[in-house]
Amino acid sequence: MVMMKRLLLTSLVVLTSLTTAQAQDLSPDLINNADVKSYSTERNEKAAPLPDPAIIHLQVLLDRAGASPGVIDGFQGDNVRKAIAGFEMMQRLPVDGKPDPEVLARLNDDKHVIGPYIIAPEDMADLVEAIPKDYAQQATMKHLGYTSVAEKLSERFHMDIDLLHALNPSANFSPGETINVAVIGAPSTGKVKRIEVRRKEGQLVAFDDEGAVVAVYPATIGSEDNPSPSGKHKVNGVARNPPYVYNPKINFQQGKNKKKLTLPSGPNNPVGTVWIDLTEPTYGIHGTPEPSLIDKAGSHGCVRLTNWDAEELASMVKFGVIVAFE
Repeated sequence: MVMMKRLLLTSLVVLTSLTTAQAQDLSPDLINNADVKSYSTERNEKAAPLPDPAIIHLQVLLDRAGASPGVIDGFQGDNVRKAIAGFEMMQRLPVDGKPDPEVLARLNDDKHVIGPYIIAPEDMADLVEAIPKDYAQQATMKHLGYTSVAEKLSERFHMDIDLLHALNPSANFSPGETINVAVIGAPSTGKVKRIEVRRKEGQLVAFDDEGAVVAVYPATIGSEDNPSPSGKHKVNGVARNPPYVYNPKINFQQGKNKKKLTLPSGPNNPVGTVWIDLTEPTYGIHGTPEPSLIDKAGSHGCVRLTNWDAEELASMVKFGVIVAFE
């Protein structure tokens, strides 16, 4: 899976070869002081070679507010617009996905969205050399962990790994080193009573028992070949750091693998770090080894979130929570 990431996220080559002058364009001070009012919904996703400081700033504020933009990457895209729309829902404002003055006024902006982090020795733990693409090879491993400290920390701070490298162009990512990361705040808390899985929007919306929006996440919801279920279902339970049972007779065939396989747990497991089981057999809400591809590539019928969003949601649900596919 991570090998796929290396192929798909080709912009990493550009970002990690920034000149000193270019790197200064993404200094913490510039991002912290960026005017989010300069954000425009008309910008093209990844049209510029470098992330936009104003978009980084806005993404962190939305993430803190419980309206997840997916990976914080500094580029315009549907997930940013959906996060703004999600925040509007949470604030009971008219929903149009645009950062108008009322939206920006309600975002708690402390002008400290990028800050320092000192890499700890334990950040080196549980790393693996590589993740093979083939499930049969993955099944022989003890753990499907992160392949680098940078990958581990990018997920911990909800960042695209490209952005982490761009903010720290000379970093070795070794213990004791201070790097720049997103200041994301604490996870959302509360009790979720109902979940709506909105296929058209590519979004999962969680409500409390009074009908208020608790959290909003961008989501990959099935695909044309493997559609998600329809109707209403319920949460059957939560499994953290689950192994993944691959059964081509029930789900899909990966490569040439025609036999049932059990893949070990880990963040680069096909279902990531958490599985929220649904009463519809074989379906669930889960994490992913490819956070940058949320709502940009199809799933095998399940609802896929970033690992951190899936973990946050899992902490707020319990047996019997209604999950409605719209």
